[in-house]
Amino acid sequence: MDKKSKIIEIYKKKINLLKKHNKLYFNNDSPIVSDSEYDTLKKEIINLEKQNNFLKKLNLHKTIIGSPPSNKFKKVKHLKPMLSLSNAFDKKDMSDFVGKINNFLNIDNQNIEFSSEPKIDGISATLIYENGVLIKGLSRGDGTTGEDILENLKTINTIPKKIKDNNVPSLCEIRCEIYIGKKGFNNIKGEFANPRNAAGGSLRQKDPKETSKIPLEYFAYGFGVIKPMIFKTQIEFLTKIKSWGFSINPLSKIVKNLNEIESQHHHIDSVRSSLDYDIDGLVYKVNDLKLQSRLGNTSNSPRWAIAYKFSAEKAVTKIKDIVIQVGRTGAITPVAKVEPVTVGGVVVSNATLHNEDEINRKDIRIGDTVQIQRAGDVIPQVVQVDLSKRNQNSKKYIFPDKCLCGGLTQKERNKSTKKEDAVRRCTKGYDCDYIAKEKLKHIVSKDAFNIDGLGKKVIDQFWDLKIIREPSDIFTINYNKVENLEGWGKLSISNLKKAINKSKNIELDKFIFSVGIRHIGQENAKILAGFFQSIDKFSKLFKESNRKIVLRHLIDLDGIGEIQINSINSFFSSNKNKEIVEQLIQKLKINNYKARNKKGKFSNKTIMFTGGFEKMSRSEAKSLVENNGGKVLGTISKKLDILVTGNSKPTKKKIEQAKQLSIEIVRENEWYKILDI
Repeated sequence: MDKKSKIIEIYKKKINLLKKHNKLYFNNDSPIVSDSEYDTLKKEIINLEKQNNFLKKLNLHKTIIGSPPSNKFKKVKHLKPMLSLSNAFDKKDMSDFVGKINNFLNIDNQNIEFSSEPKIDGISATLIYENGVLIKGLSRGDGTTGEDILENLKTINTIPKKIKDNNVPSLCEIRCEIYIGKKGFNNIKGEFANPRNAAGGSLRQKDPKETSKIPLEYFAYGFGVIKPMIFKTQIEFLTKIKSWGFSINPLSKIVKNLNEIESQHHHIDSVRSSLDYDIDGLVYKVNDLKLQSRLGNTSNSPRWAIAYKFSAEKAVTKIKDIVIQVGRTGAITPVAKVEPVTVGGVVVSNATLHNEDEINRKDIRIGDTVQIQRAGDVIPQVVQVDLSKRNQNSKKYIFPDKCLCGGLTQKERNKSTKKEDAVRRCTKGYDCDYIAKEKLKHIVSKDAFNIDGLGKKVIDQFWDLKIIREPSDIFTINYNKVENLEGWGKLSISNLKKAINKSKNIELDKFIFSVGIRHIGQENAKILAGFFQSIDKFSKLFKESNRKIVLRHLIDLDGIGEIQINSINSFFSSNKNKEIVEQLIQKLKINNYKARNKKGKFSNKTIMFTGGFEKMSRSEAKSLVENNGGKVLGTISKKLDILVTGNSKPTKKKIEQAKQLSIEIVRENEWYKILDI
């Protein structure tokens, strides 16, 4: 298995593990890991992304925002998605965060103001006011849809039921974090594992009278939809809602550069033990709301905010064994089985070793005494080996060159960098049972077919019983066989049938993502869906003669490069892959792709950029086009409608090609006029 494949497999396993813990954390209020361990999982995910830019193209981060709401309360769609925050763990992370903001806004060496607010370890909720009257109160849920918990939220006396101000916006959405103070928790701790569990469990009580018995508190920290918008900065917003009677954190303040960010972080870290509520870091937000709007969001988090977490916790243990796991792309991931050790109040017995190169670099061996830490992943990572305690007879760990299925593994070589990937992969694809089973888990996951009730453990069970072996088997399950299994009754089978039948109606971009083509994440799947428009056109990839023609056109798409094109070609060159996808198509109703916004300024237009811009980055310009119904191309062709040229070093060759093809050329100043900026 090559290095890159191995990294992707490790990354995906961490994402899936985090999704599992999100469900336990957000929906069930019964996490099986500590907050520190949870943060460790997230940190490892972030670190992997920072070290390997290609992971971001998989666009899996969207899958880790909250968890789908339960059926306990009425489900209500948020007026505006409640996104999760990306994390920073050290000064370098914060420097990268600030640098990305400067790059996106295309500004150099300017000290942008940030608001700094303690990150409360509680339950997120949103309060919706119409003409000053509280009409809705929702939990976070999966970030898109929450639970209607208004009556329970009303039991918190300090939450205003009516905003007494003549100038309050007609629609005002206030977001807050519900928590239980340490003193309040001492009076009820016999009933709950920790303050967060107590807060979450209380908000999900069916009877508000029971909720009222719990000493819930809150801090308001942000907003969703405000109409009309009357605020200019985050701090102005906090100051105003405080005057309206909302509780805001008194430790919030303005910082203006990295040194002030670091100073505030150290200060709050030093006093957090004296606070009456739990915090696990600070949230930094761009203070200027206009800049926030320009920066926008990624698929799952705002570009203008970040959670700067406090330091990770470490422990010393011993490696008992090293085992390998196989992911859906064939990536071989090594995991250390360690002597159980308590790290931050949680007993852990596994630690990730990342990849073969990492094992060799740190010279990690079975029997070694090692330091492990939780700093971004539920599975801790091995930080270093204590060589002074190594047994003289220990042997260097030799990474297996075969998969668990017995098939040979290999490392891919990057054609452009000429470097070998760190990840070793099994090359047998669906013919490897371990890969095939993991691919099934991907297909039924939330961002693919989203089949509730068909989770990882169920797939494992159905796989072993040969109830499901290929994706199309999902739609021909022998329910008589399932009914005889422990834990399966008429109701659970009925719910599973409904979820499977619902999944048969799927959007084209989700289908493309679901089939599991390597290097094709959610964003790339959307780009491809926009190109193919229908499943019939997508199916042209099955025939080699058609595929060659199609792939030549794909190179025109911005965001689809040689790596993605080679991966698509490799995937559909496999008869087994084609057979599986064709069988799946026969079971489904795959809807034609619908553009996100057809009525914008660039509706049905294709646009390409060359050169640098004075007022915005290429990323912002691309985002503006897509948000206004246009499509951004990566090459000059007859399909291009407009070539936008920045004042800084536009490519002369592209301009000449555009002129030869009679493509409209828009200069930078004209571009700003079109955008009204």
